[in-house]
Order: sequence, then structure tokens, then C-alpha cells
Amino acid sequence: MLRIAVPNKGSLAETAAQMLSEAGYNGRRDPRDLVVADPHNDVEFFYLRPRDIATYVGSGALDVGITGRDLLLDSRSTAGEIASLDFGDSTFRFAGPAGRFSELTDLEGLRVATSYPGLVGTFLAGHGVTVDLVTLDGAVESAVQLGVADAVADVVSTGSTLRKAGLQIFGPVILESTAVLITSENEHAGINTLLRRLQGVLVARQYVLVDYDVHVDNLDAACQAASGIESPTISSLRDPNWVAVRVMIPRLDTNSVMDRLYELGARAILVTSIHNARL
Repeated sequence: MLRIAVPNKGSLAETAAQMLSEAGYNGRRDPRDLVVADPHNDVEFFYLRPRDIATYVGSGALDVGITGRDLLLDSRSTAGEIASLDFGDSTFRFAGPAGRFSELTDLEGLRVATSYPGLVGTFLAGHGVTVDLVTLDGAVESAVQLGVADAVADVVSTGSTLRKAGLQIFGPVILESTAVLITSENEHAGINTLLRRLQGVLVARQYVLVDYDVHVDNLDAACQAASGIESPTISSLRDPNWVAVRVMIPRLDTNSVMDRLYELGARAILVTSIHNARL
């Protein structure tokens, strides 16, 4: 069986489980289960702390896993990223007391608090900056106020939490992170199947099918307005002056494409969600 590491809790867990379900796999029903076999798909799931997944996969104990890019890099594991899964996005930045820091070199010789010492340490070393890293398990924004550190390196969304703590973002972006599929050097045929299935789920989430009828005189213009992944499917109708068209378009463009098609005289414009796909 293909051995897959899955986050057991945290921000990645629910979306990862949903994505695997949409890909046709049968995961756990009881949140207390740590190992679940899916013999129908010839896989076995291991539910682990997200921070530990890269270590297990990198050691070869497990074949493949879902975790954050930040956690993969922080672990310094030999596991490698093979695909981005387009969820769990986060941005890592430096922050310090307002007005005190402006450039990365301002941190030289100072204390920086973070929950990701491997990630931050590698980044600073790559920029030739030496600091004293203070490792904390979350809530690093309090470190400066409590005198534990001079600055922090943490996940930033809107920056409001840092501002409430009297901190200001400065310096370059440390990392743009997202959920990723990682693997060890183990070779297993099931990895390619898993990857194709997950990519199919991503396509289904990003695209929709659009069906419409259009007069043949406006067909070329309609196809330009919605060209599709490869090209539209065109079918004859009883009225020889009209054709039925089916095309796959980005979900974000749905309403603008429908508006354009309507302006071109298309009618019976219908949009259908895609549950899964193989391109």
C-alpha cells in the first residue's frame, strides 16, 4: 500500500481531508484514528502532527505526505515538494517596534523570536545576517513586549495582530507558503496516481463547464470570448442556423464570459460545476 501522511489537526487538516475525499479516497471517520487503511485504493493513511510529516516522509518511513511548504523547509528534511495544492496560503515576514527597523541588516546581532527557526535561520544565513534565534511555540508577537526578543518572524495575513502588539512589518518576504504534496526518494507507482487525482480536484475547483446555443454567424466571436482549455465542443441543432457549444472556462471568469456571450446573441447559457477532471 501507498503510505500517505495527512495532517491530524490544524488549519491544513480539514481541507486536506476534503481534497482526498474528492479525489476518491476513503479517510478516517473517527478523529481519534491514527492509521486508516483504504484497501480499495491500495493506500494507508497516517494522521500526524503537520510539523512532523516532513520528518516522517523524508526518513522514508512514509511514501508521501501533505503539509505546509513552511513546515517542510523548517524541518530541513530531505523530503521534496512535488506539487502545490492551492490551499493553506500564508506569508512570513519580519516585524519589530514601529520605526526601529527598516532593513534586514538592522537585525544583525539582535534577538529574533520565531516558531520556525529552521526556515528563518536559513533565510537569514542566505542574506548574511547573524542573529540570536529565540524559538517559541506560537504567539511570538508578545516576545518583544515581554523583553524576550528585539524582533519577530511570523505568519502575516492582514498584519492587524502585529500592529496591536505595537509591531511594524519590515524587510523582504521570508516565504510565501501553501499546502504541498511531498515525497521521499521512495519509488511507488501509487504516487503518480495520487498526484493525478489531486490535480484533477484542483482543476475541478478552478474551472466550470459552460453550455450555450449561438447563431452560426456569431460562432467565431463566441469561441474567442470563451476559447476553453483546448477548444470548444460544437454540436449541430435541428435548426441549421444554430449550434450548441460546450466549453471549459476558469471559474473566476464565469459571469464576465456569460455577459459577453449574451451580448453576442448566445442563449440558454448554462453553467455546471465540475466534480473531478483529468486533463
